[in-house]
Amino acid sequence: MPDSKVRVRFAPSPTGALHIGGVRTALYNYLFAKQHKGDFILRIEDTDQGRYVPGAEDYIVRSLEWAGIHTDESPSQGGKYGPYRQSERMDIYHTYAHQLLENGFAYYAFDTPEELTAMREKDATFKYDASSRNTLQNSIVLSQKTVQEYLQAGKSFVIRMKVDAHQEIEIEDTIRGKVVFNSNEIDDKVILKGDGMPTYHLANIVDDHLMEITHVIRGEEWLPSTAHHVLLYRYFGWTPPEFAHLPLILKPTGQGKLSKRDGATFGFPVFPLQWNGGDEIFPGFREAGFLPEAVINFLGLMGWSPGTDEELFSMNEFISMFSLERIHKAGARFDFDKAKWFNQHYIIISEDTYLASLVKEGVTKMFGVNFDSDYIAQVCSLMKERVHLLPEIYTQGAFFFEEVRNYDLAAVLKKYKPENHAHLENMANLILSSGNAVEEVIKNYIHDKELKMGEIFPVLRIGISGTMQGPDLFKTIQVLGNQKASQRLLKAISLFQDESKKVS
Repeated sequence: MPDSKVRVRFAPSPTGALHIGGVRTALYNYLFAKQHKGDFILRIEDTDQGRYVPGAEDYIVRSLEWAGIHTDESPSQGGKYGPYRQSERMDIYHTYAHQLLENGFAYYAFDTPEELTAMREKDATFKYDASSRNTLQNSIVLSQKTVQEYLQAGKSFVIRMKVDAHQEIEIEDTIRGKVVFNSNEIDDKVILKGDGMPTYHLANIVDDHLMEITHVIRGEEWLPSTAHHVLLYRYFGWTPPEFAHLPLILKPTGQGKLSKRDGATFGFPVFPLQWNGGDEIFPGFREAGFLPEAVINFLGLMGWSPGTDEELFSMNEFISMFSLERIHKAGARFDFDKAKWFNQHYIIISEDTYLASLVKEGVTKMFGVNFDSDYIAQVCSLMKERVHLLPEIYTQGAFFFEEVRNYDLAAVLKKYKPENHAHLENMANLILSSGNAVEEVIKNYIHDKELKMGEIFPVLRIGISGTMQGPDLFKTIQVLGNQKASQRLLKAISLFQDESKKVS
């Protein structure tokens, strides 16, 4: 651990919705920073203007806020290391690109995209590197006079970093250990594009250095690029940060990286919040009915292990226990059922009023009635131990918000006895008149009349809620109110009597 204060960054590109894998990367950076009392920085890498999507940056910020991942420095908060959007740091990148040119670590390349495409079509293994650059149109081959004439004439160019042949580039990765690249396997990456924009390779190195980033924690897909980055640090004479490359999040099958399109394929969200992709709307974990605490718990264990069998952790508990050394190298399979298991736990321990505030809009939209928040909270109290997702509170508990539309007749007809019909009517009347003593009165009636609980209770339950799957019968009556429960039961047992005659 360096003596300097820990500083980490999450640096997404605003080219679309933030994938759930990106949320995990942000989370691990945040946990590491907070454990070491360091800073967590949000930096927007928006140099690829061709892929820039309006609204994507705002979506990233809202997603992190929803997840409880709070930034110390960001484009909106500012900070002494800003600006925090790369598009606002262009002069900085140009300065450092020209420093590489002056020191012989980079060169101008004037080859047109059409020329390079033709070379790749001719040779599928072609790459712009030490073995090919001497045959191409660049400042290594061309005379200084020709280069100046090209520049003065406004000829299109890019700036490439110069990678010498036959070098071993060694990286010490906190998660993966020593990783060695041979420079013959990598190309002379473009570091400044024809439109004057830096590529990721230059911008991220310069920014990480100037923002005093101590640890770079990112997905393993960036590991191959780290060879170029280590070389750039060497060229500038800078000490690189410590690297930690996170394992992939895999499809539920365990085969291949979980992609943004897999949500539609497998039927679950892969974004934290709903994303409007123009012609398509992609659901988010929030809209599917997840609590942020559950998503954080789920993602926190997707690649990291506490070393015990414990699975339930708050954000603060994660912060106290987290370590990069306990991150696995192997990819982590995305298990949506496990995510729902976590969500069920957090729904159960949540305050009823909090849950009511989250589902109230969905209740109003589904039933067209603006129910009182206290009433919705009472429903949440009864339903929350029976659901995995927030909308299930009112979809599975629809009978709290509207009259029963469908009865489980198959179940009720197994228990309904015509000779009990008068007793059921009596119990409906007792429900109406018993106030808060419904449970005691009904149970006493069944006992006194020597009826069978197993024949009466299912009929009462289905008559009032339509299903055997609801919460406690008498708590349901209490929430619905005695009058409504009595009316429902009278209506239902009349229907049950008619249906019983049909099958007899």
